[in-house]
Amino acid sequence: MNRIFGSSSSKKPQPSLQDAISSTDARIASIEVKVKKLDGELGRYKEQMSKLRNGPGKNAIQERALRTLKQKRMYEGQLAQLTQQTFNMESAALTTENLRNTMATVDAMQRANKEIKKQYGKIDIDKIESIHYDMEDLLEQANEIQESLGRSYAVPDEIDEADLEAELDALQFEEEEEGTSYLSDLSKVPDFIDESPVELNETPENKEAVKTTAG
Repeated sequence: MNRIFGSSSSKKPQPSLQDAISSTDARIASIEVKVKKLDGELGRYKEQMSKLRNGPGKNAIQERALRTLKQKRMYEGQLAQLTQQTFNMESAALTTENLRNTMATVDAMQRANKEIKKQYGKIDIDKIESIHYDMEDLLEQANEIQESLGRSYAVPDEIDEADLEAELDALQFEEEEEGTSYLSDLSKVPDFIDESPVELNETPENKEAVKTTAG
């Protein structure tokens, strides 16, 4: 029976949408060639009729031109239909391709979603919280250690800031007094001199006496 009627597996595969588009494009190209040929014939008929006077000869050429024009109109109608079919098939092919890409994107997102859930399923939130709390305790202990190492010794625990400010003001006052007294004492006679110095006039005799005494 299979030899007579053939089996389902021996059937030819159905043409794809792209195959149909290619076939239609070939038919369009063939019809366009025919339309150009008819245009050439119409041009020749027009030229012949322009050279002939009215009569049987011109009428015969005119009838041929009318048949050629009708044939051209028929081919142009077929060409318009095939062009529209090609446009529809290309639109369907584009829609199919976009749908295929959309499905591939959705499938990839689903696989990624499963992988993310699988990875997050291995994470224990309680352990993360425990690590966080342990880190806070360690940081707090480190701060306590730093404070202990930076502690000052032999310093009273409670010091009145007002007393410190008063002592600081007193120190500044003493420095001002010492500076003033030092400047005022420059004109005083030292304690180890009994008599005040005698001022000598700048005369030749005085200068000579000073030189003799120094000698």
